[in-house]
Amino acid sequence: MIVKKSGGLAGVIAGSTAISSVGKGNGLKYRGYDIYDLAENAQFEEVAYLLIHGELPALDQLNRFRNKIIAGRQIPGLLKETLKNLPKSSHPMDVLRTAVSVLGCLEKEKEDFSNQQQIATRLLGILPSALLFWHHFQNSGIEIDTESSEESIGGYFLEKLHHSKAIEKHVKAMNTSLILYAEHEFNASTFASRITASTLSEFYSCIATGIGVLRGPLHGGANEAAMELISKFHNAQEARDGVKNMLDKKEKIMGFGHRVYQNGDPRNITIKNLSHCLSINHEEAHLYEVSEVIENVMLMEKSIFPNLDFYSASAYHFMGIPTSFFTPIFVFSRTAGWAAHIIEQRNENKLIRPGAEYNGPGNREFIPISERIH
Repeated sequence: MIVKKSGGLAGVIAGSTAISSVGKGNGLKYRGYDIYDLAENAQFEEVAYLLIHGELPALDQLNRFRNKIIAGRQIPGLLKETLKNLPKSSHPMDVLRTAVSVLGCLEKEKEDFSNQQQIATRLLGILPSALLFWHHFQNSGIEIDTESSEESIGGYFLEKLHHSKAIEKHVKAMNTSLILYAEHEFNASTFASRITASTLSEFYSCIATGIGVLRGPLHGGANEAAMELISKFHNAQEARDGVKNMLDKKEKIMGFGHRVYQNGDPRNITIKNLSHCLSINHEEAHLYEVSEVIENVMLMEKSIFPNLDFYSASAYHFMGIPTSFFTPIFVFSRTAGWAAHIIEQRNENKLIRPGAEYNGPGNREFIPISERIH
């Protein structure tokens, strides 16, 4: 088979999956379900179950799954001590990566991988708890209580972040956002997780791999960069002039373009609507107008559409979420997708080891060190 050469493996088919279909002329589907149907009608926990177990749950299955996630919020004592000792200056993504590694030492995966689905469920529960335990302890010396009557992952995160019951429209917005971010085929972090899984490494190492890759600004960190951009401008005219000036200087505008979507990210319309709804009567409502102006400038000047990260930034900001937590929210969600891919990779595993085209020097004779002159 002749494989077309391309940077970043663009256009190269690296494997097959039954988990999601992306950019195939019909938008985005999770195990055959359209992303718009899921975002409109499902709870994130239903979608997580779908990804990990292969089918949407019946009500009793969903209740058991949700209860396991809730039970999984508890933080072991040794992990608490580790989180207390991490510097306040730590990046939240590094905190999550560390939490996964420590948990992997405390609650080991079985050698036959028979508890892999239980580990995935445990991680869905503990990751928000671990991040917020570290955050509140480092900023105020408070050890948060993980007990809560809030059943949803998004609502629990908001409640523990703000120390108060989450606003209902914020809970719904978080639910939709988590669904949109849950899975996206062979993106960089997912493919990296599958590579780790292909070595038959344990589950926690596979997830830690995904977190490490997602930390980069060209992948998950784009929403943080988008918020930094949006926050620069106080009104529409400033945004219009500022972005045009950036383009003239050939500066990169984060949150735009996507490797597999040439005519726009299908998730964008949903997250944009969320951002608009959350902006109404908000003291910084101008950030939505600024975002729209930036979108229009990019479309007119570069014919580039925003991706999911762009309007996620303002949506999260309107919910009072610190910018440094934007990518960790991505982790809370994408853990379900990573888990599905780890399980799928293991089911019919073959070590992932691509070839490379050598472009270095030709044949060279070895020169003794005494004769080398530089």
